[in-house]
Amino acid sequence: MGFQKAKASFLIKKEAASFLAGNRYDLLEWAGAFGDLGTLIPFVLAYITILKMDPAGLLFAFGLAKIIAGFFYKTPIPIQPMKAIGIGSVAQAGGFTPAAIWGAGFFTGLVWLFLGLTGIIDRVAALAKKPVVHGIVLGLGFTFMVEGIRSMATNYFLAAVALIVAFTLLGNRKFPVMFLLLALGIGTSLAANPALIVDLKKSIGLSLPQFTLARFTWPELVRGSLLLALPQVPLTLGNAVIAIVAENNELFPARRITEGKIAISTGLMNLLAPFFGGVPMCHGAGGMAGHVRFGARTGGALVILGSLVIVVALFFNHGVNILFQLFPPAILGVILFFAGAELALTAKPDSASRQEFYVTLVTAGFAMWNMGVAFVVGLLLNEALARGWVRF
Repeated sequence: MGFQKAKASFLIKKEAASFLAGNRYDLLEWAGAFGDLGTLIPFVLAYITILKMDPAGLLFAFGLAKIIAGFFYKTPIPIQPMKAIGIGSVAQAGGFTPAAIWGAGFFTGLVWLFLGLTGIIDRVAALAKKPVVHGIVLGLGFTFMVEGIRSMATNYFLAAVALIVAFTLLGNRKFPVMFLLLALGIGTSLAANPALIVDLKKSIGLSLPQFTLARFTWPELVRGSLLLALPQVPLTLGNAVIAIVAENNELFPARRITEGKIAISTGLMNLLAPFFGGVPMCHGAGGMAGHVRFGARTGGALVILGSLVIVVALFFNHGVNILFQLFPPAILGVILFFAGAELALTAKPDSASRQEFYVTLVTAGFAMWNMGVAFVVGLLLNEALARGWVRF
């Protein structure tokens, strides 16, 4: 009996050691941790300011999901807002309540958990041949670059300085350029509005996330599921399942992942997040590109960022708007631009034929408009070329 207990204790300790091992927390991981701010901050601000969602619960769910993903995957697998749901709800300001957003997240969780546990997602992903996958990744990369340029247009001078700094020091592993970009952004914001730091100090105070089950209503759950969650499914399939698996396995072949595993983790975090007041989340491929571009190589970057986000959730709940004003859109745009370029680079074909590359380009073009349509068009075009129905 004593031997069995000792053996069980040893196995538990071994499993815990395995869970914690494999991540780094050095200067580069800290720099890479901020590589996903270009998508995180704008969506969080929109949810808070337009839909009046509680920052404590929203950010707490994000932080917790990031920490768990960092420990579990041990590569910079990102946690991002689901973009179609975020844009769709914010675009109709006042048309959706927080309960509808939670309903969309809960429904999304059920869908992806079902697809992952049944193995359906693996069969769907198997349909995507390499030119189609490359096209989805390339299209996503271009989309991020275009969005980055739009953000940079808010302050051309600041963006130009940040671009010069980034291009000059991007490959410097001793002094990560991310810290200079953040310092440049914060310095510019404080120079324009010195009162920000005073207002931020006044806003510090402990705030705990509220359990939101009592605020769920069936009409809002159904409305969020039908109007927000369903349109998100094809985007998640392309961006946060197929593309992230291809990107991770290309960059980190020693820590390969599968579409099934990603679908299950997407399902689990979206089933749990609504109960803390969290919004629908996914593993967007652009986030990994941003983390990697600025130095991250392990899940340590996610643990670092997740921990910081939880600190903000608990102690800066009333000053999130003020805190995020320290990061100008032009600086976030530069970060987003380089994340997009890094993502597009992973789609570089090694030895693609002219026809295969044509499929990639067509898929990329459609991916910049609609991920679901891009997936279907890419599959059909690739099959038509293979059967000789179409020739270029």
